[in-house]
Amino acid sequence: MLCVVENHSLPRTAAFFDLDKTVIAKSSALTFSKSFYHGGLINRRAVLRTAYTQFVFLAGGADHDQMERMRKYLSALCKGWNVQQVKEIVAETLHDLIDPIIYDEAASLIEEHHTAGRDVVIVSSSGAEVVEPIGELLGADRVVATRMVVGEDGCFTGEVEYYAYGPTKAEAVKELAAAEGYDLERCYAYSDSITDVPMLEAVGHPYAVNPDRALRREASSRGWPTLVFVRPVRLKQRIPGFTMPARPALLAAAAVGAAAATAGLVWYTNRRRSAAAFARI
Repeated sequence: MLCVVENHSLPRTAAFFDLDKTVIAKSSALTFSKSFYHGGLINRRAVLRTAYTQFVFLAGGADHDQMERMRKYLSALCKGWNVQQVKEIVAETLHDLIDPIIYDEAASLIEEHHTAGRDVVIVSSSGAEVVEPIGELLGADRVVATRMVVGEDGCFTGEVEYYAYGPTKAEAVKELAAAEGYDLERCYAYSDSITDVPMLEAVGHPYAVNPDRALRREASSRGWPTLVFVRPVRLKQRIPGFTMPARPALLAAAAVGAAAATAGLVWYTNRRRSAAAFARI
């Protein structure tokens, strides 16, 4: 699909990818919930809420109001978490949890963009310390992601320094384009969510990937191509001799995922079912 190699006498270009349900088959941050539970960072109720929220996310995504509730709840949830402990948990589980859920189609598309001479940029609402090692694994050139504040004691303060969501993603794309000399009219962007319309609008070649219902309608009305990714595959199965980087990963906003896990529709509708559901885990 992207066989034409860039003419390097022209301005540079890039391909901007949302992460969750676009490059990987689940929420990058929600996927770590059981690891956080075993590490003592969250309780059983949060694990259950995470599982339910992951289901809701996979079934239809999260709208603006739900995302805002997720953002607010994470402030209380992650406050006091020791960053070093979080780093160790993520480093120990990144390979087992993330590598198997990378879409083969997305990995191939990233390779095609690189072959065509374009930079690849991951733009995600998940935390920078989770997204960066995933981006490195995928061979991405840059990452834009949510950043949490870390206090002098090495713990999360519960404050969000930068939230990479909605219009903020589009602003980051435009700022990066200005800094790197990207011609946005010749750039590409990929996302599954209606909340990423501003980012998709910012480039000349937007694509809806596994779109939620709202984005599917929007893409249809605007004539944006729609892609369907269905084949999660371990990278070592795609690349002979591939080994996972040993570099430890941080997770400021895996807190984002754990927070998201307890937000939105999960509040009261599942309280009475929590005990029974946990007994079946």
